[in-house]
Order: sequence, then structure tokens, then C-alpha cells
Amino acid sequence: MIWLWAIAAYLCGSIPFGLLIAKAATGADVRTVGSGNIGATNVARAAGKPAAIATLILDAAKGLLPVLLAARSPDAPPALAAVCAVAAVIGHCFPLWLRFRGGKGVATGFGVSLALAPAAAAAGGLTWLVLYKLFRISSVGSLAGVAVALAVAAFTADRQAIFGVAGVALIIVLRHRPNIRRLLARRES
Repeated sequence: MIWLWAIAAYLCGSIPFGLLIAKAATGADVRTVGSGNIGATNVARAAGKPAAIATLILDAAKGLLPVLLAARSPDAPPALAAVCAVAAVIGHCFPLWLRFRGGKGVATGFGVSLALAPAAAAAGGLTWLVLYKLFRISSVGSLAGVAVALAVAAFTADRQAIFGVAGVALIIVLRHRPNIRRLLARRES
């Protein structure tokens, strides 16, 4: 049962909303612009702020929905929601439809965190917003937001939710390795 749910969550997470929205808005392939990423930050570069906001909302929703459904499933094992959370973020980062080249998982991670640990998601989202406004560097806000979300989850969520948030945080940090290198070299734009 867990594997069927995980596959469904992966497939849901793998819907490339950023690519679809940017193509609909401008006809451009977001993968050929800026970082080549399909996430909201690069969609903003390729198609503008309204397209980026739509991408952010839909990318979060594709993480939120499978985790909420799993959490509310009758007779669900305790780890089901956490497994679906990680699977949805993996789907966004490594979508089958795009030869496993997707986004960095931040918006989808926010969505799954909303379902697993709402206080942690709120704290992480607020951290991202404040740091992005201060520095205008999305990766700074994203990485700090992930750290804050994980710390808040450790104090406010149950053990299974903490494992789910930790798994998602690990994926997001690993997907940000090039950004971390550029940040350390003071070359991140």
C-alpha cells in the first residue's frame, strides 16, 4: 500500500507546472532561461511575476494534496504521509516527464510541510520571505527557511512528520549544492 501511495505522490509532484505556465504565458521554455530550473524563481525570470505566483501556488498544492490525502486515509500506516511528502518532492526535483531534470523542491516542500507540520511551514515560509526581501537572493531565503522549518518541526510536530520534513529538507539542500558553492564564493545572483 505504501508503495502505491508513494508512486502516486511522485507522479503528482512531477507535474511540471512551471514549464506549462511559462509556455502558456510567453511560449518560452523555462528550461532555456536563467538557471534552466522549472521552479517559481526561474519562471519569474522567464514569464514574469504572475506566472511565478501561479507556479508557486500549484507547486505547493501538488505537494500538499497527496500528503493530506495520505494522512486522512483510513488505516494508513503512521509513516504514510511522510513517505508521500518525500515522494512528491522527489517527483518535482526528478520528474519522469522531463528526463529527471526538475526544480529544487522549495515550493513543493512548503506544500508538504503545510500538511505535515503547519507551524514549521509557516515559520519556514516567513523566513524565506524576510530573507528574500532583505537580500534579493532566493537561495538564501530557501536554505534558511528549510533550516527554520526543520527546527520548528522538531518542537511542534510528531515523530513521523519530523522524519518527513527532515527528508524533504535534505533533498532541498542537496538540490541547492551549486547555489551553496556560489554563496560561499560570493557569486550567487
